[in-house]
Amino acid sequence: MVFEHPEFIVVDKPPGVSVHKDLDQSGYLMAWSAARNEPLWLVHRLDKMTSGLLLLGRTQSAAAQLSQLFALREVEKLYLAISASKPRRKQGMIRGDMQSARRGSWKLLRTEQNPAATEYVSRGVGQGRRLFLCHPLTGKTHQIRVALKSEGAPILGDSRYATGSAANADRGYLHAWQLGFEFLGECFRFRADPSSGEWFDRARQQGELEALLGENLPAHWQLRYLPVET
Repeated sequence: MVFEHPEFIVVDKPPGVSVHKDLDQSGYLMAWSAARNEPLWLVHRLDKMTSGLLLLGRTQSAAAQLSQLFALREVEKLYLAISASKPRRKQGMIRGDMQSARRGSWKLLRTEQNPAATEYVSRGVGQGRRLFLCHPLTGKTHQIRVALKSEGAPILGDSRYATGSAANADRGYLHAWQLGFEFLGECFRFRADPSSGEWFDRARQQGELEALLGENLPAHWQLRYLPVET
């Protein structure tokens, strides 16, 4: 548990766990509801491979209000990712429409009728690995995973979009790191550092997470509620 409010809770989802029930698991939402012996509602989604901050509504009304904040792009989000490949650019904006591909995958198009938009900065963390700080401006399915693949840097451990040795790792290296939003007249800020993964551990121990926040953020990023003190 990261935070508890009368209307919602914030939890730190582990990697490899579905938020909803799948073939081999009951689902993270159901597990939390059972543990707390109260109904909970999903506010937003994280992919199964993705760890990090997840909002759960304690009432259906609160969940609807918080979901609307996401829909209106009034929630500030920062994600961490690690790739085994160097991107075409060290930092930039990735924009394009996303189209459904085979077997649940997505691909990025050059058109921009209803584009996904992700800004990122990155820095090397040794042995050919690169740490990314991603600021998604939209909330499309697999958005960050597809965006980094389009830059030539698929996420380490992402068995859907990475290939070869990069597809196999101790975890999928995508983490929902920070959230900021206003709700019922109050400003909330949350941060949860990755708690698993060899390369996330190395980056944290080397001070690379703070280095990304302290040195490379583009001035126009609207991080109204971030960074958060640990």
